[in-house]
Amino acid sequence: MIMITIKHLTKTFTNPDGSKLQVLKDINCEISKGEVISIIGPSGTGKSTLLRAINVMDPPTSGEIIVDGENILAKGYPLNKLRQKVGMVFQSFNLFDHLSILDNITMAPMLLRGISKQEAEEEAISLLRKVGLAEKAHAMPSDLSGGQKQRIAIARCLAMHPEVILFDEPTSALDPTMVGEVLSVIRQLAKEGMTMLIVTHEMKFAHDVSTRIFFMYDGYIHEDGTPQQIFENPVHSATKAFVQRIHKLVFEVDGPDFDLLGMHSSMAQFCIKYNIAAKNDAVEQITNQMIEQVLPNYRPLTVRLTHSEQNNVTALDFMIRDISSSPIQDIDQSLMIPVKELSKGIVEEPTTLGFRVKIIV
Repeated sequence: MIMITIKHLTKTFTNPDGSKLQVLKDINCEISKGEVISIIGPSGTGKSTLLRAINVMDPPTSGEIIVDGENILAKGYPLNKLRQKVGMVFQSFNLFDHLSILDNITMAPMLLRGISKQEAEEEAISLLRKVGLAEKAHAMPSDLSGGQKQRIAIARCLAMHPEVILFDEPTSALDPTMVGEVLSVIRQLAKEGMTMLIVTHEMKFAHDVSTRIFFMYDGYIHEDGTPQQIFENPVHSATKAFVQRIHKLVFEVDGPDFDLLGMHSSMAQFCIKYNIAAKNDAVEQITNQMIEQVLPNYRPLTVRLTHSEQNNVTALDFMIRDISSSPIQDIDQSLMIPVKELSKGIVEEPTTLGFRVKIIV
């Protein structure tokens, strides 16, 4: 069942100097009931603008958006009707700071759905249980963490009984340690069949939760396909370059006074940022063992921590210049036992500049 049809949608902004900026360029797509569509792509390509156009928060310049057979851009279409069908969860929560959590959730259903306060509060408590925050019903937004506020924002959206939910980078304003709690709620909604469009930079999440992926580039939906197609066999070179992003952190260990504690701190922050905090202990222990026990005689030593969003592979590279054979062949092999126990595999390979020992964490 087709819920939303978008035809030739464009959006042009006028800058203060009078110049024009076209953010959306001829967007065409159909969204069916129960689909979970993640919208990915570089910054500035129109992802958030597309969501705001669908919800008519930023009215499009031209085109049509058909929701349940009605053109919501037609003159006189009641936007309150649209807002009851299409809910939106923002980056910045948008809770009313002067209202309790319960009041934040019940206000819109009472005003727009016309239900009683008792019914609204009963539904609100049920939704708070759904997002794991029933005990916060009488708290104020200032008492909550960022992750808790975003879960409340989701509960508030659900209170309107929407047919579709639009998520505009729902985790981008959160501390990395709080991202998981919000994504778990969205995963549960996906399992329950909620139709969702999600602008996200969480590539593994997008791969795992979505039925379709829109890759936006230069104002267009550049590629539209299943997660397997987009992440494993992208058609366009721009898509391939984006989804194969590999994050890296590089250190040069050049002597005995190298700041090892500073290295570990940076690695820990890297692991938190890219949602691999569970690997941090192994990363630290392997790094210590390789630098201090296995390769103490090799300086300078380049250490690189990498993480691929595409296949969720994390690796530690130890690279030594101007050698042609593996530095771990001639050492006491018992020194490698802790490394082998903590790793998923070890690759020894020559490079154009020397030799690399790659440890998969």
